[in-house]
Amino acid sequence: MALPGDRTTMRNPNFAGVVSRPRRALSIAAVAGVAGLGLAQAAVAGPEGPDSAVATADDRSVSAVTIDAKRVADPSSSKFTAPLVDTPKSVTVIPAKIIEQTAATSLADILRTSPGITFGAGEGGQPLADRPFIRGQSSANNVFVDGVRDTGGQVREIFNLEQVEVVKGPDSAYSGRGSGGGSINLSSKTPKADSFARGSVGVGTDAYLRATADLNHALNDSVAVRLNVLATQGDTPGRKSVDFDRWGVAPSLAIGLNGDTQLTASYYHLEGDQTPDYGIPLVTKTTQPRTASGVLNVDPRSFYGVAARDYQKTKSDIATFAIDHRIDDTLNLRQVVRYSKSLNDYIVTNPGDGGAAQFVQGQWWMKRGTKTRWNPTETVAAVTDLHGKRTVFGLEHSFDIGLELSREENLNATYSTFTTSGAACPTGFTIAANTLASLGAGDCTLVYKPNDKDAWTGVINRAPAARNVAKTTAVYGFDTIKFSDKVLLNLGLRHDRYESHGVDVATTQANGVFTSTTYTPRRGSWEFTNYQLGLVYKPTAASSLYVSYGTASTPPGISAGDQNSNTVTGTGNLATAQLEPEDSESFEAGAKANVLNNTLALSAAVFKTTRKNAQIQIDANTYAQVGEVEVQGFELGFSGNITPKWQVFGGYTYMDSELVRGAYTSVNQGDPLANTPKHSFSSFTTYKVTRQIALGGGAYYVSKSFGGNQGGAGGGTNRIYAPSYWRYDAFASWAVNDRVDLQLNVQNLTDERYIARTNGVHHADPAPGRQAILTVNVKY
Repeated sequence: MALPGDRTTMRNPNFAGVVSRPRRALSIAAVAGVAGLGLAQAAVAGPEGPDSAVATADDRSVSAVTIDAKRVADPSSSKFTAPLVDTPKSVTVIPAKIIEQTAATSLADILRTSPGITFGAGEGGQPLADRPFIRGQSSANNVFVDGVRDTGGQVREIFNLEQVEVVKGPDSAYSGRGSGGGSINLSSKTPKADSFARGSVGVGTDAYLRATADLNHALNDSVAVRLNVLATQGDTPGRKSVDFDRWGVAPSLAIGLNGDTQLTASYYHLEGDQTPDYGIPLVTKTTQPRTASGVLNVDPRSFYGVAARDYQKTKSDIATFAIDHRIDDTLNLRQVVRYSKSLNDYIVTNPGDGGAAQFVQGQWWMKRGTKTRWNPTETVAAVTDLHGKRTVFGLEHSFDIGLELSREENLNATYSTFTTSGAACPTGFTIAANTLASLGAGDCTLVYKPNDKDAWTGVINRAPAARNVAKTTAVYGFDTIKFSDKVLLNLGLRHDRYESHGVDVATTQANGVFTSTTYTPRRGSWEFTNYQLGLVYKPTAASSLYVSYGTASTPPGISAGDQNSNTVTGTGNLATAQLEPEDSESFEAGAKANVLNNTLALSAAVFKTTRKNAQIQIDANTYAQVGEVEVQGFELGFSGNITPKWQVFGGYTYMDSELVRGAYTSVNQGDPLANTPKHSFSSFTTYKVTRQIALGGGAYYVSKSFGGNQGGAGGGTNRIYAPSYWRYDAFASWAVNDRVDLQLNVQNLTDERYIARTNGVHHADPAPGRQAILTVNVKY
């Protein structure tokens, strides 16, 4: 019998955890129909239509071919009290133009264009969700939407984004608690004072279908509504049996667009259903031939999951209300209130978690293991800030001061996945008693020829959930002081009180049913103050030289980049002691310039980031908070137009990372950090060959990157890594007229079969193979 609140299910091969195809087709057809309205109207209106917003032939506003020379973009947050060129910190703004031209659909796609950012693999307590690393530090807990922290393990979409802003280096003065690597802000689309409609319908190889619509209607001079919708589905190129299905809707209303007080209400809903994929096994499975990196030499298309059992369902809802009141020409007061909830729910086969492979009857066999999670989160947040300009004692101050309050509730549970009937293990295959107790019998597959269509029936129960409630109260202030036209001083200060309380859960099970549960209450609170200081010298009005210093604090329980956890105390001799936050600091010096009439932004920076105070084991019986890592290097960036016809975006980052002091076992001091390649380069460019045709593409290079999970170092004694790779993308567009264009993207043009990431212990994740996508974009 299941415990109260549990779920007991008998699965059979007919259950696939996959969304029904008729519903998928219907949702995409609905969005495609909205987008198609634009196509029909464009055909009627033609290039000489009455819409005054239509651009000239040399400055087309159809999204996919927008390569006109525009001024460089600035961050959207009022916490940036100076333009980007005068901000003494590495900040990358990825505009909508780049998002659209690269055919990006996910956060990973977008951040590929910004070097120095990688994605880590799920496992080892980490959720199967977006897990970006910035300058060597996991930043999954440092993702924001319009300046408010976006909690929960999520797989994010881009259909409602205006731009993406990446702050690199410790930035707790901006964002509060964080990993020390940086943060990512997703800036949403909002209602505008003019009416327009845009739509796109894309088809591609690997069953790719995608339809989006962006409708904005100005009801009068001060009121406007906007609606963005999405439906998409497809398979993952180069992977067997891995598919996805997502749909989303994002309505918003703005009142007072041309007045002193503007009210904006918005809602965002995204729902996804996909086949989770933990890639291919590592050397830990067999002693048979493998690549030098420690990844088994299997067909990169090999999929070890079970269609009858594995699934991942995600859901996100965000409701936001904002008031922006202009007190006078130089002073504004803004209030934002948000309620959000998300769900990440999955069962995934881990090819390295079912025990070592065994050579039986002339072939290598493995027993499938699983990773599971049921993780709903709920957040209420309020942010109030006052920003503007004032002259005090003859000095001009551009400032922002604010108050942030939030409450986040996080539930975290696992599933039993006890096999009662599965793919039979061959005679002679030995199953350990503890494996029989937790995983059940059967459910084996060939290491070098796995079959995801294997039958599976079993018991699935959800365990009682651990619960965590985190509360934040913070005050902050930023100020850019102008001493002269040449010298600026940038200051930032934030004080946080962070509380965490909840219950940890430990369970035992028999035959897939949880038989006992132990609850352990946890509670802790921390106060920390972080700051930033930057001095800017401006040789010209459009350039700057700067030096800066910044700090960050990472409370216990989120140091690995997971969602909020109840970790308060340490291990061993620290089992009764409340751990202190880990501390990060960064020194940076750089130069920025907007050239070619402010249409091209150039940047260069050198940096050194140190993270201290991590709990490590220093001898057989002693733990202490003395762990330390260091990342130093430099980066170059470019964004904008070299000529009105030639657009470029990208950069290069060099990172020399080191585990300065780690645990005395399983890691080697001096090792590079996980997910921290020494070299990374990205470049995306387009050129308008004629008034109607644009060509371009992307080139991306990442040097080898070590796996994690062993003290945060580079794979410890196993030294497992993702090898270096080059990837190329191609782009072409044809403007049929001023309202309609065709866009062709070929992702991974050479079909490079590279490893995108590895967790260093169980599995490596092959990157998607080549895919061609043809998109019709319309605007009126």
